[in-house]
Amino acid sequence: MRTVYLDYNATTPLDNSVREAMLPFLGEVWGNPSSIHHLGRRARSALDEFRERSAQVLSCLPSELVFTSGGTESINLALLGTARLLKPKGRHLITSAVEHHAVLHCLQYLAKRESFDLTVLPVDADGLVTVHSLENALRPDTVLVSIQAANNEIGTIQPVAELGSLCRNRGVVFHTDAVQWFGKEPFTHIGQFNADLVSLCSHKFHGPKGTGALFVRSPLHPDPLLFGGGHENERRAGTENLCAIAGFTEALEKFVKTPVFRSEHLTPLVSRLRDCLKGLGGVHLVGSKSRCLTNTVSWVVEGSDSISLLAALDLEGICASSGSACSSGSLEPSHVVAALKGLDGFARSLIRFSMGRETTNADIDLVENALPPIVRRVQHRQ
Repeated sequence: MRTVYLDYNATTPLDNSVREAMLPFLGEVWGNPSSIHHLGRRARSALDEFRERSAQVLSCLPSELVFTSGGTESINLALLGTARLLKPKGRHLITSAVEHHAVLHCLQYLAKRESFDLTVLPVDADGLVTVHSLENALRPDTVLVSIQAANNEIGTIQPVAELGSLCRNRGVVFHTDAVQWFGKEPFTHIGQFNADLVSLCSHKFHGPKGTGALFVRSPLHPDPLLFGGGHENERRAGTENLCAIAGFTEALEKFVKTPVFRSEHLTPLVSRLRDCLKGLGGVHLVGSKSRCLTNTVSWVVEGSDSISLLAALDLEGICASSGSACSSGSLEPSHVVAALKGLDGFARSLIRFSMGRETTNADIDLVENALPPIVRRVQHRQ
């Protein structure tokens, strides 16, 4: 059976050149970067080089870059560390209803366990946060706002530059989860987000899993989450994963400034899928058409659920996602769809197709042929 992979927002295959860049740090360069002998110094030299190269791509200071274990840790460090740091100044936090759970669960924890006050902004039918709604929510005691750059489930691109500018003018720290942005959308420099904190991870743009970074605009210094050493300028204790950082740096250099998700390749494929889905009865496209990741098509089906659709797609060799976490064999309703106006009752039937570098017209041919009978079959079962 042929496999059609349409789940690039979940992860991407490791690029061959990135793998090659990692190999020396699985063998000949194996020292601990914190050791003072020559093996450690060699590892430290490589680590410093990777930080400088990554900072050059991002257009930030090397000291403003913290290497982490991935997007989730980057988000946790940004939110928990900054909120705790700024608690003496205020306890009001703001986010949106469609954030990744790494953001929502962090801020909900702070509200529940550490006496913070959390405002969750609504979104419109496309999943967009408005500058006006954020402006109205800001208070004298607001210390931190977190709004994603692009949504992982429906692809909606938020006006983060405008939101960040508003926060900066009000003296409020602004964080953006940009995990889905890098490699997909235009990037020139880290300042384009107008953010004090930016989270990213490499397996979304053909780098290794388990590695990411947090940009921290100087002189901000979030309280650390991990203790035990002075690594990462005393912001993240733990011996650095040099092999993964090598892969992160290589992928960042190759696939971000010129996005590896090329719009000229993906736009025709996205258009074909959207046209196919619009022709199916009971199917509704989700998210913004004009402000959406170039590779993402999300949809819901009347009278069905995600798990039935995903199982049917998988039987045809099509790898897709519901955009929601799997727990105990059942799929939780999408909190993103639940937050959208006009889509009441559809939160359990979200399907996300996310395409990438290797997606072909032949792949879309197969999907176009498979979708009509799949949709009819799962609706009939209900």
